[in-house]
Amino acid sequence: MSTNTDAPLLLFTTLRYDPHLLLVSSHNSPSSALYMLPYHRDRILRAATHFKWPAVVSLLSGDSGLETLSSFIFSSLSDEQLSHPNRIRVTVSEKGKLGITISPVPEVPSTYNLFPSSLSVPGTDVPVISLVGTATPFEVVVDNQESKKSAYTHFKTTKRQVYDEARKRHGIALTDRKEVLLVSEEGEVMEGSIATPYFWRDGRWVTPPVRDEEGGWGSGGNEGTTRRWALERGIAVEEVVLADSLVDGEECGLSNGGRGFYFGKVKLSS
Repeated sequence: MSTNTDAPLLLFTTLRYDPHLLLVSSHNSPSSALYMLPYHRDRILRAATHFKWPAVVSLLSGDSGLETLSSFIFSSLSDEQLSHPNRIRVTVSEKGKLGITISPVPEVPSTYNLFPSSLSVPGTDVPVISLVGTATPFEVVVDNQESKKSAYTHFKTTKRQVYDEARKRHGIALTDRKEVLLVSEEGEVMEGSIATPYFWRDGRWVTPPVRDEEGGWGSGGNEGTTRRWALERGIAVEEVVLADSLVDGEECGLSNGGRGFYFGKVKLSS
């Protein structure tokens, strides 16, 4: 299946390589310095199944497929890169060709940022999910244009115009401590441009649903790896979050496969 863009469609996932993960194998089984690698493999397989890419399904299925992905990543890391955390972006083509880009990322204050047992209750003095060891949150803004939910917002592919355009509208660079929430045509928060958001509602953390009972796309966001991890452990539950329910200054959680779990604060336009 292809798109109308010049570049061929690729599936991809972004994860963290971190040698400190070897110390927390009980959370990251089998023991690996690749953050939640099985979940990343699973997300690619689900996308490949949806887009009917049998070569990718064959390549990455089962224990052998997981080993193929792990071996490919480790063989691409230099000795120097193996010594510190990196952001790993793995792509796969319809024919099953793997690609990779590697870039350094900061240390996290604690492995708790990667495998929290809970998210901080809003109002606590120092959030336990602050990313870089301070209580300074990410600025979380709400996009002022609606985005259409589709297979390309549910699955992680290189067709990311809606995300790129939202970030451009708000002047966000990859290294900025800023995130933008995409909003569906129904007025629901879909997700962040590069992170799963969590909102405190009725005494619990909630995140927008990505599927509905009719088999549709839910609120329209991506079925992220850290999102899956948090839901499976009861750290958060799925619930529709309307964009107009957000309050200026409200605290929220954020997570993705490169940074783990971290802290944000909503900033509404004046």
